[in-house]
Amino acid sequence: MIEIKHAETGRILETIAGDSLVGADLRDMQLNGADFRGLDLSGANLESSDLVGARLSGARLVETILLAADLTNADLEGADLRQARLGAERPARAAKLNGAILTRTSLERADLRHATVRAANLQGANLTGADLRDTDFQGSNLCHVTATKALFIRANLREANLCGADLRDCHLNDANLAGASMHEADLTSVQPNGFTVLNLANFEGADLRGSTMRGVSAQETNFRNANLTDVDFTNAVLGGAIMRRADVTNADFSGVELASVTMEFANFSKARNANYPSYKKNLR
Repeated sequence: MIEIKHAETGRILETIAGDSLVGADLRDMQLNGADFRGLDLSGANLESSDLVGARLSGARLVETILLAADLTNADLEGADLRQARLGAERPARAAKLNGAILTRTSLERADLRHATVRAANLQGANLTGADLRDTDFQGSNLCHVTATKALFIRANLREANLCGADLRDCHLNDANLAGASMHEADLTSVQPNGFTVLNLANFEGADLRGSTMRGVSAQETNFRNANLTDVDFTNAVLGGAIMRRADVTNADFSGVELASVTMEFANFSKARNANYPSYKKNLR
């Protein structure tokens, strides 16, 4: 028999038959503030359970089902959520992690489609290969995350902090990164001929200083008013991109075709290796 207790008061919240929580059926339970620190819940089913403010730091949650679970303000620092199921096709079935602590958490190959992860702390988390399509990370801290080959398609990363993030081979198609902080982020590829995809993404007003974007595909991407100082765009595909009023001081455009790029009022005189047609007007 296992007693699940409240982390602060010690009050018994639920009593579970058996001597392990591995694969346990914990669906639709009231577990707000529960103490799961360091426990093994691998394969457990926590679907539709309330886990607001729960303590799950260091817990093992590999392949755990957390569909429709409420993890608002939960502490998941250092937890292992590899291949966990938190996302769904329908937003109403996805987990809530607003304000959650996910620092150094492993979410490798986890499903977070349509999950809401606003104002959460994911600093140093591992999101390698995670499915983050339509996930809402607005205002969250993703500084120094490892997210190679992750799917951020249509994700909301508005005003998120992705400084120093490893985003190699990611798909950020149609993602919203307006006002995001991405200085020193790596958006290159782990493969010699690979590339990160940013097509139709919105980087308006984003801070990309010193980011590495060699070889990216950024067609029809919006960089309006973005800070692109010292960005390495070598061999990037920027067809139809918008860089109106962007700061491209010392940005490297070696091998980049700029004919179809909207460049009005951007300071391309301070960029490096920027070869553009003479008919381009209103450049600074």
